[in-house]
Amino acid sequence: MPRLPATTAQLRVLRRSFRPCLLEGEVSAGGFQWRFLWAFDRGELTVEPSLGRALIQDALLRFLLRADYELEPGGDYSFTVRASF
Repeated sequence: MPRLPATTAQLRVLRRSFRPCLLEGEVSAGGFQWRFLWAFDRGELTVEPSLGRALIQDALLRFLLRADYELEPGGDYSFTVRASF
């Protein structure tokens, strides 16, 4: 059986605020880089720039939903994206 494609994404938390409920950071994978803003009280994720956004947005959202309360400003994290970039 062929192996599923996988790319490791690196995430850095830049800022977290509980009023308003925001998490801001950077994520990179496969030579792409994005900035994100996660409004965790509303479940809204904004990813910029648009170039390659479709590759990361769903996997990033799943990671944030699982780990957002564990993420600290200045922290570096990684997660696997089931796609080859």
